[in-house]
Amino acid sequence: MARKIDSKALDRLVEDLRNAHGDNLASIVLYGSVAAGDQIELRSDHNLLIALNRIAADDLRLAESALRDWHGLGQPMPVYFTVEELSRAADVFPIEFLQMEKARRVLYGRDPFEFVEISRSNLRHQTEYELRTKLIQLRRLYIPASTSVARISSLMSDSLASFAALFRAVLILHGQEPPVSKPDSVRATTRLLGLEESPFEQILELRAKTGSKLTEAEANSLFSAYMAQIERVIEAVDGLESK
Repeated sequence: MARKIDSKALDRLVEDLRNAHGDNLASIVLYGSVAAGDQIELRSDHNLLIALNRIAADDLRLAESALRDWHGLGQPMPVYFTVEELSRAADVFPIEFLQMEKARRVLYGRDPFEFVEISRSNLRHQTEYELRTKLIQLRRLYIPASTSVARISSLMSDSLASFAALFRAVLILHGQEPPVSKPDSVRATTRLLGLEESPFEQILELRAKTGSKLTEAEANSLFSAYMAQIERVIEAVDGLESK
């Protein structure tokens, strides 16, 4: 489990990475829910992107000492790109780069997304692919969870966080500026596509731990309604292909 990270721990990591990489270090970027101020204490990761001018095995090995304690705090290892890769990979990772672009904080160096351009066609293709992949996974995970209120509730809460990130891409594909926070992205997508609000609001309450405890029948009914709304989102994205 992730431990609480204060500003001093983050500053110390940045300094350690600067010492490790020296002149090869171009940028350190914090991205995701923490950068957006949308984090859940002790659950949200501090996601970091590190851009180097060049990357060889030796360059990565130099960071081992700096990142050992960070990883020991329950935080994920950073993702590493070269500066050139960032400019050339936008067609492969349009959703991920959009998320970084919308919710990021540059901790060191230049903003690596300053000149990144993302194709709408690539964005639509990856958005549909990711939505369908997550829906298939959701169905698989529901089978063993279906007899446990706690497991169904966790499945809906955790999966909605992932779908909410994709909903930002759905909003962009429809020409709208997506909100930064996940709950606001869910609500904006619900309004845009005319979805049923209730399933999403109930799951957001579960995620924030403000909702009442569900019975097994209520949990299964909520999951069914939730899955139906996700399917409607996918249909809407699929329909954009011919436009």
